[in-house]
Amino acid sequence: MYKIANAMTSDVITIRSDKTLAEAVLMFVDNYITGLPVVDDNNRLCGIISEKDVIRLLYQVDNMNDLVANHMTKDVVSFDYDRDNLIDIVNCLREKNFRRVPITRNGKLVGIISRKDIIAYILKIRQMGEIEMALNTICSR
Repeated sequence: MYKIANAMTSDVITIRSDKTLAEAVLMFVDNYITGLPVVDDNNRLCGIISEKDVIRLLYQVDNMNDLVANHMTKDVVSFDYDRDNLIDIVNCLREKNFRRVPITRNGKLVGIISRKDIIAYILKIRQMGEIEMALNTICSR
């Protein structure tokens, strides 16, 4: 029941390390997101860049042409689709100051789970439980 696939967003917006910070910022704004996994040509996770990484540079116009590679977090905490579970991810997001964690499979990015995804999944489970209780009540009459 607590499988990564149940809460994961698989249609992940990514960026390459050779793109500029200006391009990353545009992707944040255009897609209403706060972070981007950085991948290579084979979709392997190389890092992550977040609004937190670039917000201090927004007033320095010269830096906006700098490359994502120079500002991304390289030692990314990620989870394996086949090996880890949703409880591990919830604990990580609760204990760390992350908003999202990438999900990999055989080293390649296959998804991302954010705090928002976890909250939506909890709501879904709760609603399903309430529906199941209502059905059990109706059926027992």
